[in-house]
Amino acid sequence: MIFGMTPFTFFHVVLSLVGIAAGFVVLYGWFRSDRMSRWTAVFLLATLATVLTGFLFPFTGITPAIGVGIITTATLVAAILALYRYHLDGRWRAIFVIFSVISLYLNVFVLVVQAFAKIPALNALAPTGSEPPFAAVQGLVLLAFLGAGYLALNRFHPTAA
Repeated sequence: MIFGMTPFTFFHVVLSLVGIAAGFVVLYGWFRSDRMSRWTAVFLLATLATVLTGFLFPFTGITPAIGVGIITTATLVAAILALYRYHLDGRWRAIFVIFSVISLYLNVFVLVVQAFAKIPALNALAPTGSEPPFAAVQGLVLLAFLGAGYLALNRFHPTAA
């Protein structure tokens, strides 16, 4: 056990945190119209690996976590195609930014869910995840990502790599 987690769960959590950290780095770069190619590759790869390892946990049916994983996979595939197949040409720039930001948001959304489930002080505020403090935090996170996505979409106009 590592921090009370199995090695696989710990690996999954580390991948998620790397994806989130790299995602915030590239998001900042997009505000400055900086492609940040290496950081973007780390973000996309770590986030995709997070989702894929998430599908390897035992499950007995479709759960909200599986639903978020499926949606995140679709957004990542769109972002990866936009960047590496279509090279951000034309509308693919917007598709890349929008779906990348959605992927990052969904990873942070799950982070907030897990924080409220695993951190005792937060869990005391919202033990079922349906209480106002949980909804308020998720609402603020959503608003922050809507604003960041808008800024990134309007400011990210990179030149050819």
